[in-house]
Amino acid sequence: MAEAHQAVGFQFTVRPDGVDFKLSQEVIKNIYLSGVTAWKKKAIQFKNGVLAGVYPASPSSWLIVVIAMMSSLYIHIDPSLGMMDAIKENLPYRDCMSVQTRAVLSAILFATGLWLFLIYLLRYTLKALLSYHGWIFESHGKMSTSTKVWLCLVKMFSGRRPLLYSFQASLPRLPVPSVDDTIHRYLESVRPLLDNEQYNKMELLASDFKENKAAQLQRCLILKSWWATNYVSDWWEEYIYLRGRSPIMVNSNFYIMDLLYVTPTHRQAARAGNVVHAMLQYRRKLERGELAPLRALGTVPMCSTQMERMFNTTRIPGIETDFVQHLTDRKHLVVFHKGRFFQVWLYTGGRHLLPSELETQFQRILNDTSEPQPGELKLAALTAGYRVPWAQARIKYFSQGINKVSLDAIESAAFFLTLDDEPQGYDPAKSNSLDSYAKSLLHGKCYDRWFDKSFTLISYPNGKMGVNVEHSWADAPIVGHMWEYILATDCFHLGYTEEGHCKGDVNKNLPHPTRLQWQIPNECQNVIETSYLSAKQIADDVDFHGYLFAEFGKGLIKKCRTSPDAFIQLALQLAQFRDQRVFCLTYESSMTRMFRDGRTETVRSCTSEAVAFVRAMEDAGATNAQRLALFRKAAEKHQNMYRLAMTGSGIDRHLFCLYIVSKYLGVDSPFLTKVLSEPWKLSTSQTPQQQLNLVDINKFPKYVGGGGGFGPVADDGYGVSYIIVGENLITFHISSKFSSPDTDSYRFGLHIRKAMLDIQALFKPENDKTAQNAKYVHLENGKKHI
Repeated sequence: MAEAHQAVGFQFTVRPDGVDFKLSQEVIKNIYLSGVTAWKKKAIQFKNGVLAGVYPASPSSWLIVVIAMMSSLYIHIDPSLGMMDAIKENLPYRDCMSVQTRAVLSAILFATGLWLFLIYLLRYTLKALLSYHGWIFESHGKMSTSTKVWLCLVKMFSGRRPLLYSFQASLPRLPVPSVDDTIHRYLESVRPLLDNEQYNKMELLASDFKENKAAQLQRCLILKSWWATNYVSDWWEEYIYLRGRSPIMVNSNFYIMDLLYVTPTHRQAARAGNVVHAMLQYRRKLERGELAPLRALGTVPMCSTQMERMFNTTRIPGIETDFVQHLTDRKHLVVFHKGRFFQVWLYTGGRHLLPSELETQFQRILNDTSEPQPGELKLAALTAGYRVPWAQARIKYFSQGINKVSLDAIESAAFFLTLDDEPQGYDPAKSNSLDSYAKSLLHGKCYDRWFDKSFTLISYPNGKMGVNVEHSWADAPIVGHMWEYILATDCFHLGYTEEGHCKGDVNKNLPHPTRLQWQIPNECQNVIETSYLSAKQIADDVDFHGYLFAEFGKGLIKKCRTSPDAFIQLALQLAQFRDQRVFCLTYESSMTRMFRDGRTETVRSCTSEAVAFVRAMEDAGATNAQRLALFRKAAEKHQNMYRLAMTGSGIDRHLFCLYIVSKYLGVDSPFLTKVLSEPWKLSTSQTPQQQLNLVDINKFPKYVGGGGGFGPVADDGYGVSYIIVGENLITFHISSKFSSPDTDSYRFGLHIRKAMLDIQALFKPENDKTAQNAKYVHLENGKKHI
């Protein structure tokens, strides 16, 4: 530990004639530099806090207003309409001040008040402008005159060089939809999934709810929307994530992969050193608020609240509910390697460790041959199992002594790093390399990731990396933003030597990583083993298939004048029907970050229009012209639903919050209970790429990421994550469960590929279809693989 290292430099000896102190110059230098860095950091944070606090104005604008008011004293014009005179007459201790002093002070006070009023006026004007969402519903590539004027006004009121949190106070609140609109859209969404009798029953339930109970619940929800910054997000985090008592491994956590085709170095310690250093650079920018806010169309700002808890954050288990612990200014990380936990300090002399220094530290851990202490090997399995046993064990065995000290070190770390001992990554020569890579990132050995940390960085012996992310604190685009920065910085800014080591001098005087100490009794080891076995059962049941769809990508889909997301979603509906012969409730995640504290909304992709299109594709008597017309109608419907979800007019978050209010008030609603209990047999999500545009993938086509994925949501359903990479590649991550006799991830992947090709063939002339059909994959003999 750093304290122990400094103690070596600080010594004193008691002599008969007094006490002899010895303090090394190195220690004094480190203490001095650490203090300077801390104060510099506080000064920068204060400065950036002020800049974000007065945005879209600037501190210098205050001086301009003050000078203007002071000038009025000498030209005998009163722009305050007598307010400065009133201030001057009511100043405290005015008898002790000269007339000129009172005049100057009253001008400064009035100018400050006017400046603050103008700031709030600018903010509320910008908020009113950002509440307009008509631009989203316009046809792609076409922009009305009103939208062009609106964009100019947004740019004008947005100021220059905004910081990460500059727009937070100007973002509008998520609106509460009307009950009539939500119920209408809900009934429309379930119509293709229910027969006439089932649909009539649902209509009766919805009508009874609307007439008897909805008004009271809606009033409470509107009241909350006025009081809270977002009427959904806090309940969503608490009830969907933190109150869940089942394991979060596979069921909640998700993963993100490394670059697909490029491995910058095959030295594990060196790659980890560069990536960790890049993360420290990103964290510094994040803490200072120096990152540029994400903006749609390069103009419309997105909420940045989720980014606040990216580092120094841990999900703490509880008996009834967990909570998210976020700390500030953590200066160490914890590393797991072969069953041992090590603490590594990230600072020396008031600065971050350099990549070469981090490489040295990680190589020391890799070279360490010590054995795990009793119970240490599978300790992290506690975070992979059920939450209640983990919460009870934490209270009983980790609330005092060295166990508490070591657990605190993990939970207070900037993040968690695993130095894995089995190589992973995409290998075109191995058909299941993505499958193995994904399962390693998603669950590993069930005891080699700390699933409660905001994220676990995973480093493999062949130089590949990846991230396992705890889901409660943020959604995938937030971590994807960080990961894009890390990979670009690693490959194009930091770089490696010809031998594959980190650049820079090697500092061998750093204190060695410290082993965390544990005293784990047999009873606790039994709890650990039970958690491990339950987690292993979940992990072994994950049937995963990942593949790269390279026949065409976003470029060709756009030439067909349709949305790439709608194209893929309709292909998934076609694949789902061919795989199961029935339609199912489909979940697609959409973001609501154009609103303050926004997270996600659900797009119900299985629409009546999508069903009509799929049936036409399976009808041998339908012509391609008919199929294409139905496709365009279904795609337009999907795009409109996605836009409604983004602009606060979705279905599921509103119904979810009405359900929560009903439980608080003790109101029983069969309609809401039915809605909230419906299973999502097909859960889908698109992971965004190129949020930062730090790498030109047209110039560097090999520097593309593999995206990420998640576990199956339903026991007898599929989880599908897809990533549109550049113009010519789409990656699919498909998960299901081996225990389900009805699902097979590999088979479903083949169905997706065939559906994509089938839909693309609709846009080709008839004479091209024979050649296209030759590419089809025969599916009837598809078997479940293990």
